[in-house]
Amino acid sequence: MAQPAKGPAKAPCSTLPEHIEDAVTSVHPVDEKLHPSRLVPAALQHIAAMYAGVVTPPLIIGQACGLDLAARTRLIAASLLIAGIATLIQTIGVKGVVGNRLPFVNAASSAGIAPILAIAETNDQGSQLPAIYGAVMVAGVFCLAIGPFFGRLLRFFPPLVTGVVITLIGVTLMPVPVGWAQGGDKAAADFGSMGNLALAGFTLVVILLMQRFGKGFLKQVALLFGLLIGTLAAIPFGMADFSAITSAPVAALPAPFAFGAPVFQPAAILSLCIVMLVLMTESSAGMLALGEICDRRADAKTITRGLRTDGLATLIGPVFGGFPTSAFAQNVGVVSLTRVRSRYVVAVAGATLLILGAFPVLGAVVSLVPMPVLGGAGIVLFGSIAVSGIRTLSEAGLDDSSNIILVAVALGAGIIPLAAPTFYAEFPAWAQTVLGSGISAGALVAVALNLFFHHLGTRGRTAPALKSS
Repeated sequence: MAQPAKGPAKAPCSTLPEHIEDAVTSVHPVDEKLHPSRLVPAALQHIAAMYAGVVTPPLIIGQACGLDLAARTRLIAASLLIAGIATLIQTIGVKGVVGNRLPFVNAASSAGIAPILAIAETNDQGSQLPAIYGAVMVAGVFCLAIGPFFGRLLRFFPPLVTGVVITLIGVTLMPVPVGWAQGGDKAAADFGSMGNLALAGFTLVVILLMQRFGKGFLKQVALLFGLLIGTLAAIPFGMADFSAITSAPVAALPAPFAFGAPVFQPAAILSLCIVMLVLMTESSAGMLALGEICDRRADAKTITRGLRTDGLATLIGPVFGGFPTSAFAQNVGVVSLTRVRSRYVVAVAGATLLILGAFPVLGAVVSLVPMPVLGGAGIVLFGSIAVSGIRTLSEAGLDDSSNIILVAVALGAGIIPLAAPTFYAEFPAWAQTVLGSGISAGALVAVALNLFFHHLGTRGRTAPALKSS
């Protein structure tokens, strides 16, 4: 007797409701692993945005210490190497131990250049870098020791405060791309020339056209295309310098303590510990900003792990020739602009920095991008950071008069160093270090006024703190 025909096999029934199953299987954009065709160009954008900032501290400090070209090249290689290690730790990390696991770039901060140069001036040539590295290592230990307290203070950083800080990051960094657009080197004869400004303007126009007429992925890589087309346009006019490639060694791994064993001087240590406080404030603000942009708000534990990475990189960096490490705000701008939020994109950028550090000749290829081209792109980058801050402030309840006063005074305090660089010239050195940074000055004023208006002697008025999503 014939058996009845069997129908198509039924798929096993899910034990979860459909909307819950979708939530379980979905991947947050921060944890998304992109196809190489999208991942590689996005990573290159991060490298292009940060490269000039990474090599600036070793170049300036190396020249101040009287190092020759070969020694400065070793400093640059070390800076790239440490930036790669720190960025990989931040993005991949060890869950619950170290790394904020956000698309966060760490590298040597330009904020430490001025106090480091002051240390160099008070030491004889040959003993300058050992004194600097001894102070940097202690600053790293200092960051590791007090880092957990920064995470626990997160409730004092509601959108009202973070919006001010994020806005100030974009505003106070704007002189950097403006200087790049003029040529980068104030001592150069062509600084501020029409040729430099035209090249920066051309790069900016290319990025704007890509944003206006590009679709999908082309919009995401508008910055990279702007840098590429701007560099190609500079070549016929002799504005692209190829000497860096011919003079750079093919391979040069940094040797431990190549510039001498660290020397620990109390005054130098105190100076850089103060700088480290500023860097921790800026790094925390960067994590809060990135958390907002990525829709994964940074909680206290995230900030603690991120600052732990800063401390480790700052402690280990001097062994190979590195300097104080902190967040790179321009890369926060890249994430905000492109909306590519995958931390694996930045991890690939970190791995690339490692390779550039091991093979300086490859790093020299990236340095072909002329400063005016970087300036045109930087205006978009840093401006987008300020826009992120304004967007955060729009959620901060500015219909309350006390909140309006808080934002007004904090923004004013943050813009003072930008508008009047000598305003704090008569203050003690430690106060100049802290207040001379518009980001840290504005952050301190915003936190203090938030305490005054919303915490001290009040009930039920506390501004909502950021929470982890």
